[in-house]
Order: sequence, then structure tokens, then C-alpha cells
Amino acid sequence: MPVLLQVDFPFSGPWGPEMTDALQGLAASIAQEPGLIWKIWTENAATSEAGGIYLFADRPSAEAYLTMHTARLKGFGIPVVNGKIFDVNGELSAIDRAPL
Repeated sequence: MPVLLQVDFPFSGPWGPEMTDALQGLAASIAQEPGLIWKIWTENAATSEAGGIYLFADRPSAEAYLTMHTARLKGFGIPVVNGKIFDVNGELSAIDRAPL
């Protein structure tokens, strides 16, 4: 069963189209991560936060990615990275049209 990874962290921008332009390479790299099914990028300029919601094929892939990505973000100078892994209830999610 797939697992969901939620990551957020303080971020000072860029936002919107500028974020898209600046982070194309990072997005392409993330797309190649083992076990990744999809990622939704999140941004909130009003609260200076960014992150993502990820669906991974299994918990070990999500855990490995969270460890690697936390180190990468800290290397970019981001001091605090919040990450949580959740099991997915596929039956209930299907009722609500989740793209599983």
C-alpha cells in the first residue's frame, strides 16, 4: 500500500512562476526518486512556507527520501524541515476520488 509523505519548511521565495523557473532542475531530480508515484508542490508566500505532499509506493522509499531531502534542504540553509509519513487508507480514499 502506498504511503503519503508531508514535508514543509520555512521558505523566503521565490514564489509562483519565479519558483517554477528556479526549481525546474530540482523537480526533475525529485521525479527520478525511487518509489515516487507523484508530488504536489506547496507554497504559501503569506506564511513564508513551502513543501510538498508526496505519494510513495512504500514506506522504505518514503523514509529514504525524507532523510535525503532533509539533508539537502539543510544544505540549502533551511534550518527546520518538518516531515511526516502516513499510511494511506485506499478504500476510503477511493470514495473521495484520490489518485491512487
